[in-house]
Amino acid sequence: MRYQISGRQMDVGEALQTHVKSELTETLEKYAQRPTDATIVFARDASTYLCEVTVHLSTGLHVASRGQAHEVYEAFEAARERLDKQVRRYKRRLRDHHRDRRAPVEFDEAPMYVLAAEDEAEEADGASLQPIIIAETETKIPSLSVGEAVMQMELVGAPFLVFRNEKHGRVNVVYRREDRNVGWIDPAGRN
Repeated sequence: MRYQISGRQMDVGEALQTHVKSELTETLEKYAQRPTDATIVFARDASTYLCEVTVHLSTGLHVASRGQAHEVYEAFEAARERLDKQVRRYKRRLRDHHRDRRAPVEFDEAPMYVLAAEDEAEEADGASLQPIIIAETETKIPSLSVGEAVMQMELVGAPFLVFRNEKHGRVNVVYRREDRNVGWIDPAGRN
């Protein structure tokens, strides 16, 4: 498994990297999910440390978690425990997903734009008719079943997930509703 361990405006020492690799390997080996790579990012916010862990599985799915504490090792342990809980919760579904699927999840490339927030003064004057694009990147849209999309959304802790429904090939969205249920948008889907 490949590890990418980095820090945002902080140095990540050799001892911390060794600790992260050994603990994360031990956690993931319990569930035999065959991870391909892991990205761990540490950051400092005032008096607390933040740790974000993203693990890519061989099936094409990925798991993400975050931890926060006053010590850097404690922040990693909080993120690792959340990751362990997520993988444990979905272990059977992840294993079944891998068995039913003959090839890894396919991804389509799509442009992604970040639009600047509208200023209230400009909005009142009507001067701003077009939003300002402040970032332009690419994102990946996975081809999944609806159940797999809901599982992926929950594994990464995202409020929504855009995916290509492998049943019919159209772009769909699953999202977490305010009542904590999951909504599913299937445009022109009258199955």
